[in-house]
Amino acid sequence: MSNNAALQSSLALVGRLLLAVIFIVSGVEKAADPAGTIAYISAANLPLPRVAYAIALVAEIGGGILLVLGYQARLVALVLAAFTLASALGFHMEFDDTNQLIHFMKNLAITGGFLQIVAFGAGGLSLDARAGRA
Repeated sequence: MSNNAALQSSLALVGRLLLAVIFIVSGVEKAADPAGTIAYISAANLPLPRVAYAIALVAEIGGGILLVLGYQARLVALVLAAFTLASALGFHMEFDDTNQLIHFMKNLAITGGFLQIVAFGAGGLSLDARAGRA
């Protein structure tokens, strides 16, 4: 592996880790407080709060772990991009509140990061690369 390829593979791994950590931590926090999370989802007037809670746990914890491992990274990143965009639209649309606007823009930026993984794959330090899918 050339120095450039090694650097690209390392940066791809760090990028996946940085994107995944926010989802894994958030998912673990949701798992620790199911009632509070379901109440928060209900307060946002989203349909089927218990189902949304289950989807959030699977997406955040499961998707985050798969992203770290680089397993089916393009598909996982696409799912997490859709989840992140849906979260922005469902929870952060109060643009007169600067904090909510910042959260909305952060979610858009994270979505962009996921789309980079969809486009370019997980990189050389991933299970996808070991399976010939990088």
